[in-house]
Amino acid sequence: MSVGAWSVNNPADAAIVDIRRGGVSSAGSYLYEGDHLNTGWHTHDMHQIEYAAVGGVVEVETVDAHYLLPPHQFAWIPAGLPHRATMNAAVRTVSVMFGAGFVASPGDRVRILAASAVIREMVMYSLRWPIERHSGDSVSDDYFRALAHVVSDALDHESPLSLPNSDDPVVAAAMAYTREHLDAVSVEQVCRAIAVSERTLRRQFAASVGMSWRTYLLRARLLRAMALLTVPGRSVGEVAVAVGFADVSAFARAFGQHCGESPSAYRARVTA
Repeated sequence: MSVGAWSVNNPADAAIVDIRRGGVSSAGSYLYEGDHLNTGWHTHDMHQIEYAAVGGVVEVETVDAHYLLPPHQFAWIPAGLPHRATMNAAVRTVSVMFGAGFVASPGDRVRILAASAVIREMVMYSLRWPIERHSGDSVSDDYFRALAHVVSDALDHESPLSLPNSDDPVVAAAMAYTREHLDAVSVEQVCRAIAVSERTLRRQFAASVGMSWRTYLLRARLLRAMALLTVPGRSVGEVAVAVGFADVSAFARAFGQHCGESPSAYRARVTA
């Protein structure tokens, strides 16, 4: 990916990126290994799978929503959709790019899906055909068409982990402040920071995104916790405190109710 996109901070100014980097391939793969990267807002003319293979958590943001991509899940990003990705810790990701003709019904939004064993193996094997290669062949084209069929089928089994975005400036400011102060935020602090009354915040929040500020706060805390639980050396108790829970038992209850497993079980599964 061209580093020129990495400084674009406004989705309206999303950079158009030539992910083929001079190649002419209709499908191919791209490996990223590193940490603390923000791609900036960008778009491209190919459909994309972003697969979080090892370590860390990838965040994918569009104009409408903010998605979390833990290890062994993948994001489907249709061609032409402005988005940006953030890697908050050491991570190894594989992107697979498909030309427009490879997927019949790509949709118009990001989808987060669990990567089955078949998809994981096929994505990793696709690294033998990098996107910047100068020509395809019948073997690689057939392989990517087969992978596209598997992915298309998986799109019907979405498992989203996301936060809504808002074009209401008051709500957007409240969301940003909330995410930046998850360890000890209160609605009173948010209202003081953005200079609105609590009544105004509650009304505009519900009207803009269809949920209360407290529901947004809980979801933001749990999503951040999912990311922190993949960081080596952090205990469940330390994660609970970092995202604003008073004690480990309250954190474990909330996590279990909303994520379907305990924090320890989740960490063991995604870091295996």
